[in-house]
Amino acid sequence: MSELVSDIMWRPRARELEFNNLTKFTNHLGEKVGKNFSNFNELHKFTVENKKVFWSELIDFFGVIYQGEKHPELTDDSFNSYGWFPNVELNFAENLLSHGKDDAIAIKFFHESGARSDINYRTLKESTARFSTYLKTKIGAGDLVAAYMPNIPETIVSMLGVTSLGGIFTSTSPDFGIEGVVDRFGQSKPKILVASLSYSYNGKVISQVEKIREIKKQVPSIEEVIVVDFLSSGENHEFTSWEKALESFEEINYVQRKFNDPLYVMYSSGTTGKPKCMVHSIGGTLLQHIKEHGLHGNMASDKTTFFFTTCGWMMWNWLVSGIYFGGSIVLYEGSPGYPSLSDYLSIINKAEINFFGTSPKFLRALEDSGAEIPAPFKTLECVMSTGAPLLPEQFDFIHQKIKKCQIASISGGTDIVGCFMLGNPNLPVLRGEIQCLGLGMDVDSWNEKGESVRDIEGELVCKGPFVSTPIHFLNDSDRSRYKSAYFDKFDGVWHHGDFITITSSGGVQVHGRSDATLNPGGVRIGTAEIYRQTELIEFLEDSICVGRPTTDGDVDVVLFVKMKDSETLSDDRIFEIKKTIKEKTTPRHVPKEVIAVGDIPYTRSGKKMELAVTRLISGKELTNIEAVANPDSLEFFI
Repeated sequence: MSELVSDIMWRPRARELEFNNLTKFTNHLGEKVGKNFSNFNELHKFTVENKKVFWSELIDFFGVIYQGEKHPELTDDSFNSYGWFPNVELNFAENLLSHGKDDAIAIKFFHESGARSDINYRTLKESTARFSTYLKTKIGAGDLVAAYMPNIPETIVSMLGVTSLGGIFTSTSPDFGIEGVVDRFGQSKPKILVASLSYSYNGKVISQVEKIREIKKQVPSIEEVIVVDFLSSGENHEFTSWEKALESFEEINYVQRKFNDPLYVMYSSGTTGKPKCMVHSIGGTLLQHIKEHGLHGNMASDKTTFFFTTCGWMMWNWLVSGIYFGGSIVLYEGSPGYPSLSDYLSIINKAEINFFGTSPKFLRALEDSGAEIPAPFKTLECVMSTGAPLLPEQFDFIHQKIKKCQIASISGGTDIVGCFMLGNPNLPVLRGEIQCLGLGMDVDSWNEKGESVRDIEGELVCKGPFVSTPIHFLNDSDRSRYKSAYFDKFDGVWHHGDFITITSSGGVQVHGRSDATLNPGGVRIGTAEIYRQTELIEFLEDSICVGRPTTDGDVDVVLFVKMKDSETLSDDRIFEIKKTIKEKTTPRHVPKEVIAVGDIPYTRSGKKMELAVTRLISGKELTNIEAVANPDSLEFFI
C-alpha cells in the first residue's frame, strides 16, 4: 500500500522532530556505530539486526541505574531461554523513583466522584519507604505480594514497596469475583494480600470485605492481609490497616536483583485450564517500557501521560512505568461514563494531559452519546488507543471532534507486557494504520507457509528474542505450556495469534485475533474461564464461546449453548447464565449474547472448534473442514 497524500492525517512539525527523544537517540546511536539513519525504517532494521547494541545503548541513553557489566548482552539468540544481560543487577523501584524532582507531581489522581489529589515525588518516595519498612521483616527478595485493588495511588505504592525489596508483584482489579481471583492468586501464591475494603463504580459503592475473607481462606499462602479504606467506608475488619503499615519510616535500601529475576506475575488464558501465569523480568519490563514511553511516546519530565485501565490489565503496569521520566501519570478510578462522558474527558484539561490513552470502544460510546466534548485540549499532543483495532472512521472522529493531533494506535499484549507496533512522534499518521513496528522487535507478517508478506493479511510473528519475553510460566517446569502458547505454529518463531497487514511503507493494520482467545475491551479472556461456569449449569448440555468483531473494532463475547432435552433458552435462562458467569468471574466475561444452537462443532480429536466458529460468523472461509467431526453443525453458524 503506497503512501497517498490524501491518507496522511497528521505530520510532526519541524521543531518537534528536532528536539524529541527519538531524534536525539537516533543521533546518539548513529554516532556510536558510525551510521547515518536517513529514515525510521533504516533505524528499525538496524535495531533488530543489531539488537545487542540497541538495548545496550538504550540503557546508557536513558540513564538506567544498574550494577555489573552489560557484556555479554545476550547469551541465547533464540527463544529457548531468557539470555539478556546476565551480569547486570538493578532494582525496579529505584529506577522509577530516581528521576523525578521532589516537588514535581508524580501522580494526578481522579475519582469518578469528582475527588482528586496530586502526589509529588517526595511524598511518593516517603510512602514507598514507609511501606518498604513495614514489609522488610515479612518478605524477602523473590517473595510475592498480590494487590486486589482499584486504580489508586496506594496500588502504586504497594508495587514500589514490594519491588524495592526485590519482591514480585501481581495484581487484579476488584471487579473480579472470588473464583477469578483464586484462580490467579492460588497459582502465584502471594505471602501478603493488599486489598481495598470497597470500591465504587457508576456511583455505587461495593463492599469487598466478605470477598477478601473468602479469598484469604481459599489461598492458604496468604499470611497477612493489608486493607486500604480509600472511600472511608469504616467497615469493621480483622485485617492490618494501611495506616498501620505506613507508621514507621526508614530510608529505603534498594535490593539489587538480576536483570532476569521476576518482577511481575501477569495472567492470561488459552482455551483450556486455569489462567496462565506469565512471569516478566525486572530488566526486560523496564527497558521495554522505557523504549515505548521514551522513544515511541516522547515522555519527559514536563509531560503527563494517561491511560484508562484497571489493575487487572497490563496497561496499568505500562502506565506506572511512565514515572521513570520524572513527569506525571494520571490515574482514573471508576466509570468513564459517571457522572458523564464530558466530565471524564474534562480531566484532559484539568490534568494538562499530553498523551491520552483510550480505546475504540470508548470512542464509539463517545460518538454515539453525542456528549459535549470540552475542547479545546490545549496540552493534548497524542491520542493513544488499544484494546482493539482503531477503525479509519475513528481516526476521523478524533481529528474532527477531539483534536487534530498525533494518533498512536498501539498493539501488543500481556504476553510481552508491551507493544509489537505503536506510535512514532517522527512519522506521519496515515488513516487507519498503526504508525510503525517497535524498535528492537523483529516483527513480520507471515502467510501459512511461513513466507513474509506485505500489503496482504498474514500472521503476526516475531522472528528473534526481545527483552520483554516472559521468563517463564508458573507451574510449567518443562516449558511445554510456554512453547505451545507461542511456538506451535512456526518452529522457533514467536506466533502471537493476530492477523495483521504490514504495508509497504512500514505501517500496520490489525485485523483481530487468529486464535480462540477473546479480547473484549482489550482484556484477554480465555474461553476456559467461561466454560468452567457453563459446565455447572444443569440445563445446558454443551456450549461454545467466541468473540464476534463489532462495528467499532471491539469484540463482543457470544455464547452459543446446546440445551438439554426438553429445555428451551428462555429469557430467564439467559439471565441465569449471565448472572452465574458474572458472579463467578468478572463483568467482562459476561456474553453480549446467548444463542441456542442445535450442535457444537468439534474436531476429530475432541476439541471445540472456536476458531472455526469465529471465522464463520465473521463471514470468512473455513479452510479446515476436513477436521470437523460433525460438519453438519457448521451450517447454523454459516
